[in-house]
Amino acid sequence: MSSNLRPLFWTLPLTRLTPAEWEALCDGCGKCCLNKLEYEDTGELEFTRVACRLLDGESCRCRNYEIRHQFVPECVRLTPKSLKKSVYWMPATCAYRLRYEGRPLEPWHYLISGDPETVHDAGQSVRGWTVSEAEVPEEDWQDYIIEDL
Repeated sequence: MSSNLRPLFWTLPLTRLTPAEWEALCDGCGKCCLNKLEYEDTGELEFTRVACRLLDGESCRCRNYEIRHQFVPECVRLTPKSLKKSVYWMPATCAYRLRYEGRPLEPWHYLISGDPETVHDAGQSVRGWTVSEAEVPEEDWQDYIIEDL
């Protein structure tokens, strides 16, 4: 772990994290990069296997994270302040959501396990089962809905 990260920083309130600690909280699952369908009449939210065009389906990381907004302006910039507005669409296993809700990180989170591969080994990432939004017209996204995420 980087020397600029405090021991057990992930147990602190999110508002007390440094920018480096905030970024390090991400478990690398890639689920936040899945396109979602939100039904205006019910507010229901469904995840799809259709991923952002910048998601690397093998590493489950953004190919251009630092400059992603140049390519995907609507990509959410998650911060401690913006989290409250975004938490409803975040996966239940997301470290940011878990900590926002006052819950501990999952055992497979690399900060707990010490290995960034455990998120994939535990089947908690999108590795190997997404399709790029560049390949699927938006009107067909409903064909890619994920029942259980």
